[in-house]
Amino acid sequence: MSARLKLSEGVTWVGESGSGHAIVIDGSPEVGGRNLGMRPMELMLLGVGSCSAMDVMLILRKARQDVTDCSVEISGTRAETIPQVFTDIHLRFIVEGRDLAERHVARAVQLSAEKYCSASLMLQASVNITHDHEIRSV
Repeated sequence: MSARLKLSEGVTWVGESGSGHAIVIDGSPEVGGRNLGMRPMELMLLGVGSCSAMDVMLILRKARQDVTDCSVEISGTRAETIPQVFTDIHLRFIVEGRDLAERHVARAVQLSAEKYCSASLMLQASVNITHDHEIRSV
């Protein structure tokens, strides 16, 4: 796996993945950015959230759950002093579907957290990562 960052101007970067996709990363105006893209630490939250979300969806599909939509609300708390690392990250899964079984959704979230999500498992030694879920019937 590989990636590349290319300076655009100021503190604005274009990140390119090995799979050929690109994203703009920028700093806040306070540090010389122009607010043209996501902040690096926002990308960290999205990385953890999307890694776990993929696990949850794959597990629910294997369990033949009729999921019509899924979203993850991710919140992070950072240390107040430099380095301002994440101290806590919380992932709230909102799973929508028909006749979803609570036990399947709970198990999918648990398996992602404890066994499959590489991003969460990599960070858990230094970050308190918690999960919960909500099921919405359609």
